[in-house]
Amino acid sequence: MGYDSLHMGRSSIDLYSNDVGAPFVEITSFAAYVGGSPTNISVGGRRLGLKTALLTGLGEDPVGDFILHFLEQEGVETRWCLRKPGHRTSAVILGIEPPDKFPLVYYRDNCADIQLTIDDVLSAPVTESRVFQFAGTNLSKEPSRSATAFAAELAKRAGTKVILDIDFRPDQWHDPRAFGVAIRSVLPFVDVVIGTEDEINAAMLTDPAQMQLTHSQISDTKVSGDVDAAIRTILAMGPEALLHKVGAEGVRIHLADGRTLDAPGFPVEVYNILGAGDAFGAGFIYGYVQGWDWVKAARLGNACGAIVVTKHGCANFMPTLDEVMAFVESRGGL
Repeated sequence: MGYDSLHMGRSSIDLYSNDVGAPFVEITSFAAYVGGSPTNISVGGRRLGLKTALLTGLGEDPVGDFILHFLEQEGVETRWCLRKPGHRTSAVILGIEPPDKFPLVYYRDNCADIQLTIDDVLSAPVTESRVFQFAGTNLSKEPSRSATAFAAELAKRAGTKVILDIDFRPDQWHDPRAFGVAIRSVLPFVDVVIGTEDEINAAMLTDPAQMQLTHSQISDTKVSGDVDAAIRTILAMGPEALLHKVGAEGVRIHLADGRTLDAPGFPVEVYNILGAGDAFGAGFIYGYVQGWDWVKAARLGNACGAIVVTKHGCANFMPTLDEVMAFVESRGGL
């Protein structure tokens, strides 16, 4: 295999508030980092020692240069970080108000990474990677939607393991109810699903009462539902496992054979929750590629997430394998 993992989806410049604890309207300065869920996971995996590649779209602009420069320094394979003339590299602005308020604003109009095409997928090493990982936001618009579905189908056919981070971002959809339709369409090609309770419920949003909610109601409130029923439905559609992220408690692993396994978390004081899920994804994929059992791989993911929630940003603060193993060993091991 050419790569341990290929990651497909959004990339951005992330501007994190330097005024931690300040209301968004009182922020005076920001730190510039690299972001975007699959991009973050590609960096996290690389720092752990995996050979990772990224398939994303960048504008022909200085922000694209900024992202490319960082990825090249990290050792992520960037030959499929494709310039998209006429489109802009995206940006995200984030406030940090611990313990539970982290407002973020996306700037994704005319976004370069949504311009990924089926031809771009055909040029990438989908079938030469052990894992193909993508995010649900890829499916929000064309041509990225069909390109991503095609990539998942191609990977599945080739025996490449397919990992979906549900990644529910309501404001990125013309109608958040369409999110579930899109997610369900790709589940037959997915081996492992990763998501929070809200994301799992959003992927299975079929309750007629909830389907009548307005865009703003779904965007501004938690998506309720019978999460256990939603998990059973997802697993019946093809995946071998669903990793249900339950915050500080860690991860509950639901297997297609009906078993449920718990991978406890590592309690830490939260500084910034943004990026914790991507750090988890990187750690889990590392263990998955090594052939570890479900709990051990998820525990490593939990440890990576615990480290990143104590940091200011995400991709720039992903731990190395030595760092995460030292963290784990000081807390009783995996």
